Amino acid sequence: MPIETRPDPARSTRDPRPDPRGRAGELASSAAAALELPLRQMLADVLALFLKTKGFHWHVGGRHFRDDHLLLDEQAGELLAMVDPLAERARKLGLGTLGSIGDVARHQRLRDADPRPRTAEEMLAELRTDNRALAAELRLLHARCDEQGDIASASLVEVWVDEAERRTWFLTEVLGGAR
Repeated sequence: MPIETRPDPARSTRDPRPDPRGRAGELASSAAAALELPLRQMLADVLALFLKTKGFHWHVGGRHFRDDHLLLDEQAGELLAMVDPLAERARKLGLGTLGSIGDVARHQRLRDADPRPRTAEEMLAELRTDNRALAAELRLLHARCDEQGDIASASLVEVWVDEAERRTWFLTEVLGGAR
């Protein structure tokens, strides 16, 4: 049975306070605008880390090749799975998103992998550092979403923080628990 709500006679039928969410339940345009750059940077970081992880997946070698190869493929898949929801969230807010590799390069904060050869351990340690940094940036993005009242973006980010922490944990354990 639906709950019936009755107007409060002590309040006017029209609340004079502005709706902080904007029109029809949307986030206010100023709040959305405050999230545009952080969302673009996060998308660029995720794409950069995806490509680095996939590149290391393709080039890893050594005694634990199969396990490392499969781990990096799984982790790259998690990162790729973030891309569409992140970009589409920006679009739902009426914001632009990345449109080219150059756009990614201009907005990413994580470093690209330099082309030098490296051991599997070096690759895994670099990815651990990057995932740790991504988790920290995700926490900052979450705080920004909270400040702007963007519950939906904050909710997505919470899941991604957990995934980044999981990737960091797995990489730490594979590296022998060395932090």
